[in-house]
Order: sequence, then structure tokens, then C-alpha cells
Amino acid sequence: MRPFFIALALFAGPVFAQDIGVESVISDQMLDFRSGDVGGAYEHASPPLQRFFGSPESFGQMVRQGYPSIWANDGVRFFDLRADGDAMVQGVEVRDTAGDLHWFDYRMVRDGAGWRIDGVTPRKAPDLAV
Repeated sequence: MRPFFIALALFAGPVFAQDIGVESVISDQMLDFRSGDVGGAYEHASPPLQRFFGSPESFGQMVRQGYPSIWANDGVRFFDLRADGDAMVQGVEVRDTAGDLHWFDYRMVRDGAGWRIDGVTPRKAPDLAV
């Protein structure tokens, strides 16, 4: 029985560490949007996204118009984290300032600076039943 727990600990350790880093980046970006720090939010985007938008202002305008619940968020909750090739995809529940819930998949990539957000896709509400 002991080898099973050792194997489980070795397997779960890296996944847990990734989970913490991924959640921290998303939470920080949500706080940046809430406080109006578009530059800070932009810094959490992957380099390809930063090149695509070209400036924090352009990035902020896209989020305001395309993802109003993220722009005007009132908190987040995390659920499934899964691998997708070299990336991780984190499920996120966002509460907007009206109290409505919205669900997204955050595609996360790792670079020399740590985890970065490489895209956000709306999704259906997750099945959170245990």
C-alpha cells in the first residue's frame, strides 16, 4: 500500500504546483481588470497575444467589448485543470458585478516568466456534481 501513496504523491505534486501558478496568474489578471490596471492585465497575456494586440489599450478595449463579465468581474472560482499539449486549460467561473455567473476555459502557456494567459474561450456551465 505504501508504494501506491508514494506514487500518488509524486504524480499529484507537479499537477498541484501547476494549479497554484495558473490560478495565481488568472486571479492577478482579474484583480487588475477590477482595479482598472489594463497594463498589469496585459502583462499576464502570452507574448503572442501581446504582439497581436500591440498595446495594453487595444487589449483592454477587446476585453471590455468581448468579455464584459471578465472586465467587470466580482470574483472567480476555479474548477477543472487539464493538459492540452504543452499548455494547460483552466476552467474558471466568473461572477460579474450584477452577480451573474459565466464560465470560461483559460488556455495557459509557460514561458521564461512563468504561466501566461494564451486565450480565453466561453464554455457551458461545468458539471460540478461529486
